Amino acid sequence: MTRPAPARAPLPTRDDLRAQFPPLAQGRAYLDNAAGGLLPLRAIEAVTGHLMTYGATNAMPGHQPGREILALKHRAREGTALFLNAAPQDVALAQSATALTFRLAGAFARLWGPGDEVILSGLEHESNASPWRELERVGVTVKVWHARQPDMTLHPDDLAALLTPRTRLVAVTAASNALGVTPDIPAVTAQVRAAGAWTIVDAVHAAPHTFPDVQTWGADFLTFSPYKVWAPHLGALWIRPDLRAALPWPRLEFIPVGDITGIEHGTPQFELLAGWLGTLDYLRDLAGHADLTRAALAAASERIHELEQPVMDRLVTGLLDHDLVTVYGPQGTQGRVGTVAFRVSGEAPEQTADRLSRAGVDVAAGHFYAAQPLRDLGLYPQGVVRASIAHYTTTDDIDRLLAELG
Repeated sequence: MTRPAPARAPLPTRDDLRAQFPPLAQGRAYLDNAAGGLLPLRAIEAVTGHLMTYGATNAMPGHQPGREILALKHRAREGTALFLNAAPQDVALAQSATALTFRLAGAFARLWGPGDEVILSGLEHESNASPWRELERVGVTVKVWHARQPDMTLHPDDLAALLTPRTRLVAVTAASNALGVTPDIPAVTAQVRAAGAWTIVDAVHAAPHTFPDVQTWGADFLTFSPYKVWAPHLGALWIRPDLRAALPWPRLEFIPVGDITGIEHGTPQFELLAGWLGTLDYLRDLAGHADLTRAALAAASERIHELEQPVMDRLVTGLLDHDLVTVYGPQGTQGRVGTVAFRVSGEAPEQTADRLSRAGVDVAAGHFYAAQPLRDLGLYPQGVVRASIAHYTTTDDIDRLLAELG
């Protein structure tokens, strides 16, 4: 006899979910989500609750509080693995994606040298570029796979021209944090794999809009930042399971080779892990699921897309239609997430952002550590104005931005 599917809770409306993010009560239009998301109450309460209960107690198997914190660490790893559609033993959590990427580069510096080559996409945030440029110190050649202007898209023919039998790694973002451009990651990873190289995908900016799936994306390494996904300041790294044991990253001597905890370096921020679990619980609820499963998180990702789409349409169309605004990257909603880089005629990016902020509309200005794409566009170091949405952003927020632009 077939058992009926469990009943789903009603999906929260946008007003319901906005009520769970305390900063939104200030009445400002927050359009800098690419720099960091807001936290739902469940995450905030989880951080506070952990500190009230445990303070800075460490994970120690010899006493009850220590065992509870050790269990928390395991749950956070398991939750992160669900988010990535991965296995817990292949996931590391630390203070930032940048720190984890530099540690991975330390492993590669022990494997590679003169004659080996690395390719960086021309859309990268420096967290997925500077660590690989460090390999030049050991003789590795670093090449740049430039994006094609004016829409700043990556073309497979340009990558093919750079790939050689000496290519060891290709670094590519799943979404540009400055321009919002979204490369076809499965196509890129397949092309790189066919050439005999590895791919590291920076999913930091893509993750809030489309939850990563390491089973279908085809990457060998992937990073993302929970704090961009409405959690506290943390970074995460996934490593393809058959590669872990062969990577000699610097580690504490007693940690076995290949143990993912060896790349985390030091004591975890346990209160932030508790907050991340609170966020995952919020995402489960956003999808109307009773249990935290990969299916629940996939449904949450779909729900987020549904909530963002009309807001994204209004943002992109409104800026493209503005007589004084120049939009960089794709000239539409295709091939981008809800992030738009622009400039206002006759006004420096910082002036635009300051003027908008004084009117209660918060956007960002600068290069956002995305040096390469903005250099290629001739916009570095002054940069651009960047407006970026999340699933709690409303079309009213966008209308306020467009009205204040003048």
